[in-house]
Amino acid sequence: MAIDDVLAGLDPYDLMDAEAARIEAYAGTLDAAGWAAPSRCVGWSRHDLLAHLDATEEYFHAGLAGTVGELFARYAAAGVTDLHAANAQGVAARADIADGELLTQWSAAAAETRAGMRARDGGEVDTSVGAYPTRWQAFHIAGELAIHADDLGAPVAEDEAAARLAWRTRFSCFALAETKPGSEATIVDDHLVRVHTVDGADHELDAATFVAAVAARLPADASIDDDLRAALSTMP
Repeated sequence: MAIDDVLAGLDPYDLMDAEAARIEAYAGTLDAAGWAAPSRCVGWSRHDLLAHLDATEEYFHAGLAGTVGELFARYAAAGVTDLHAANAQGVAARADIADGELLTQWSAAAAETRAGMRARDGGEVDTSVGAYPTRWQAFHIAGELAIHADDLGAPVAEDEAAARLAWRTRFSCFALAETKPGSEATIVDDHLVRVHTVDGADHELDAATFVAAVAARLPADASIDDDLRAALSTMP
């Protein structure tokens, strides 16, 4: 069984479109106070979070152009040597961009990424680990957009919540298997996931908790110990 079998039947490009549209629609309703309000990302306002999204588009565009190595070389020349430093630099560089201008800038860049990914379906893009299937990268971007839509506080309509959780659960199974070889997650039903972790332990989690754990978005008071949090998180 291939690790991406769980993704069969899903269109990552449509998922990217839907989550980008969710962010655009919600961010477009924010006033100055809303932009300045804290996001779910510790230490980041909503403006900071949009700045981060805009900064990541540089990486996605480099992936489509085959120039990720050159991008990382520019980071290194600027003293940026790890992901956290790159994230901080990307946010700081956009601190003075007006809220609406930042949203417009990110929306255009993200649309270019999505179009490029869709056109490259079946091929590969450049990434930090080298050539990588475009379709898999599109799923990762869709997953990241969904996480950050939630970080912003963007609403999810009641009639789409179940389908959204379902695809995110399937993607989380894939991401865990890819990131943590030896781990395996099996969807038992719409609400339950059975997880086998690399330490040989078995666990059952509700789907929403599983998705949050894989995305490193579990609340502090979640009834999951630190070892299991670490075993399930796919975030650096």
